[in-house]
Amino acid sequence: MENNWFKSADETLVFIENEQSFMEITAKFEKILRNTALECLTQEGIGVACEVNILLTDDVSIRQINEQYRNIDEPTDVLSFPMADILKGKILDTGRDSDPDAGLLLIGDIVISIETARRQAETYGHSFERELAFLAAHGMYHLLGYDHENEQEEKEMMEKQEAVLNRLGLRRT
Repeated sequence: MENNWFKSADETLVFIENEQSFMEITAKFEKILRNTALECLTQEGIGVACEVNILLTDDVSIRQINEQYRNIDEPTDVLSFPMADILKGKILDTGRDSDPDAGLLLIGDIVISIETARRQAETYGHSFERELAFLAAHGMYHLLGYDHENEQEEKEMMEKQEAVLNRLGLRRT
């Protein structure tokens, strides 16, 4: 199991934990995850020191998490567990969801299935790097209060995700 903290200039921490053995998670992949999370926060104008946790897992584990927390007995690509009171990028309460040791606003946890990400990259005909960044951005926007329950929300969320990927050089092909 690998644990890696990444600290940005504004003191935001992105913690990446790799619990899967499906494929090697290189420094390149960790950098993509870190940069995606930070770019989402930047795009939303969140200028306070934050903490984001990203767990990389396999289909068996994410299926168990999906069943436990959503009562859905199947694997999925990404799950988000918000821990801050945020609505569409606006921090509503900075007092209750923080890491007292580090003085950071705890945004939440993202869980990504590397197996599903690999399959989806092949299905959609783009790189694994792009799929990994897309899933990280999707998870971040859920943490930031966005959803896709209706067509307008889905469009807004997709536009934000694509803007982040474009800025990271991971455009659609």
